[in-house]
Amino acid sequence: EQGAHVVDRFKGAWVFVEPARDTADYLLAGFIAGTATADDEAVFAADASRLAAVQRERAAAAAIYFAERAEQWDTLRQLHVSETDVEAAMEGLVGSRPIGRLVDIGTGTGRMLEIFAPRASDAVGIDRSPEMLRLARVKLDEAGVTGASLRQGDMFALPLPDEHADTVILHLVLHFAATPGQVISEAARILRPGGQLLIADFAPHEREELRRQLKHQRLGFADEAMQRWFSAANLEGETPLCLDGGELSVNLWRATHPPISRSEAA
Repeated sequence: EQGAHVVDRFKGAWVFVEPARDTADYLLAGFIAGTATADDEAVFAADASRLAAVQRERAAAAAIYFAERAEQWDTLRQLHVSETDVEAAMEGLVGSRPIGRLVDIGTGTGRMLEIFAPRASDAVGIDRSPEMLRLARVKLDEAGVTGASLRQGDMFALPLPDEHADTVILHLVLHFAATPGQVISEAARILRPGGQLLIADFAPHEREELRRQLKHQRLGFADEAMQRWFSAANLEGETPLCLDGGELSVNLWRATHPPISRSEAA
């Protein structure tokens, strides 16, 4: 979060405070110009070299992690409509609506951040897996996405305050939850009045092997169940968009947190 030329950054349970990028650049340039020596420049060069090495190490580790799971992910991709079509439909669902503050729950590789963070005023991806967060960081760096942060956290207990976000995304994540209604309620908790929750997930299916192979807890979702969870979380659900194109259909849901009326505000 940013304010008064200060940025809070998070890593796990740690909070780091640093000057905002424009302020930091200005202060650093002035400091270097006024105090740097030849020895300092050598240190700066060594630091830059080490940073590049760390980035290469991260990229290599991410590649290994992705390669180890690529076969399983490819198997799942073959069962449903292409990810490109799902992403295009997600963008169509958002349309020209402002995104505002964005939270991507179960961010995985950070693909939703890659697509939507450039349109957001602030963006954070949350995942419980440190390995996935490292992979997401590499992917976002490669894509040149600078306006997104990543935090470790649980989708049942998000590390964010009430009414924090304008847009919350659950992209092919909810089927990993044994109690999806709790996840939706937690997403609703962090939504501001007038905010939107976007969900992409499978329609009901009978591919039981996905429980064993990919740890799916739920074999898709009927719209009736989804609408009940929306209502229980005080959200207003819309009719889902269904994407066919394989053995598994993907549904897209949009639900909104009703804005505060004038009488309630008074």
